[in-house]
Amino acid sequence: MTRSAAGHRFAVDLGDTAKLALPILLTQAGQIAMMTTDLVFIGRIGAEALAAAALASRVYLVSFTFSLGLLGAIVPLAAQAFTANNLALARRALRMGLWAALMLSLPIIAFVLHGEQTLLAFGQAPDAARLAQQYLFGLAWGVAPALSFLAIRSFMCAVNRPQPALWITLAAIPANALLVYLLVYGKFGLPRLELFGAGLATTLVNCATFLAGLCFAAMHRRFRDYRVLAHLWRFDWELMRQLIVIGMPISIASLMGYGLLSAATLLAGLMSTNVLAAHQIAVQVSTILFMIPFGISIAAAARVGHAVGRNDGPGIQRAGLVAILFGVVITAMLTLAVIATRFEIAELFLGKSAVHAEATIGLAAKLLLVGAGFFITDAAQSIAAGSLGGLKDTRVPLLFAGIAYWLIGFSLSYVLSLKIGLGAIGIWIGLSIGKAVYAALLVVRFQLLAIRLARDI
Repeated sequence: MTRSAAGHRFAVDLGDTAKLALPILLTQAGQIAMMTTDLVFIGRIGAEALAAAALASRVYLVSFTFSLGLLGAIVPLAAQAFTANNLALARRALRMGLWAALMLSLPIIAFVLHGEQTLLAFGQAPDAARLAQQYLFGLAWGVAPALSFLAIRSFMCAVNRPQPALWITLAAIPANALLVYLLVYGKFGLPRLELFGAGLATTLVNCATFLAGLCFAAMHRRFRDYRVLAHLWRFDWELMRQLIVIGMPISIASLMGYGLLSAATLLAGLMSTNVLAAHQIAVQVSTILFMIPFGISIAAAARVGHAVGRNDGPGIQRAGLVAILFGVVITAMLTLAVIATRFEIAELFLGKSAVHAEATIGLAAKLLLVGAGFFITDAAQSIAAGSLGGLKDTRVPLLFAGIAYWLIGFSLSYVLSLKIGLGAIGIWIGLSIGKAVYAALLVVRFQLLAIRLARDI
């Protein structure tokens, strides 16, 4: 292939990736808007409420994230079925994804409802644990619809129709803002529920988005041929086995990643409430930025799965590498914006009127600066992992996660923060190094596998 032909092929792949990823990115941006709204309202209650939300979020996300791998396995299975025009297999992938969402939600709800005991067992202050449990009581009941909507979103992306999920999310943004405002502050005669109200608002929005997604998947003309509600009660053991084989390593690796952030949050909680609040602001910015590469990673898994389905060896490599480059460039640009406005971002989350606000804002701004490398490498690892998922290669990345996250990342965070005395800054230096190692290992792994497949096909 000539250089001009290769450049043209690269441009076409970049355009196709952007076309698929853009609705997913905008959907993720909608999720970001809702999360940010929640935290801004909670931050206005006070630093203690924001710190409690930090702890609650760790408990919720650690349990919730374990399910994401199994549901993410829907994408490569449905994408390959879509390329082969096997509508029945695509429908079965979604059906078993919905079954998995329901079954996984039960232990998650039980765990979340006992979050206070978990936090106390990890040495958190009783008042902070009690406030965190209030938030979790509201969040718990939205787990099943949230996971089910994610399954539907994965299916829509795999069949190149991600737009309905975007429409639903855009409609949910103002509804979420209104519900949070009403329930947190008790407006228009409603009781003032504060943290519980924020969690309850999230649950109500999750229920509405799931029902809307199911209606679109069942009745919209672009999905009608899939007949997604046909035999919905029928359990498919073989396909569930495939979901588990592909998705379980992804779930465990994701759990390691969120567990790492949770452990870092617990380290910050051992220092002071203000340190924990500043750390949570940095974590929340990281979570917000991660939504972008997470969306691109779904598109990468679908695009790689499409290339596998049509036996396009060179296309596999291009699909993954173009997606990684696309995500890293976007995240780098957003990271520069975060660095330039880090003080304003910290003030947005906390507000100047909170107790010790100036010191907390200053520390949060430093953490956002130190964490810049973390944000970019987090994007690279997420999209590389999605590309490997499109190849159904998930076990070796799990080994990489254990080495990079815990053997390197957490060990450095612990030593630098508590032993050397760098505090929260030491935590983020360790996190950044661990994430960089993981990203490098995944990118190299994908490149090697893609070259091997291009040679064999």
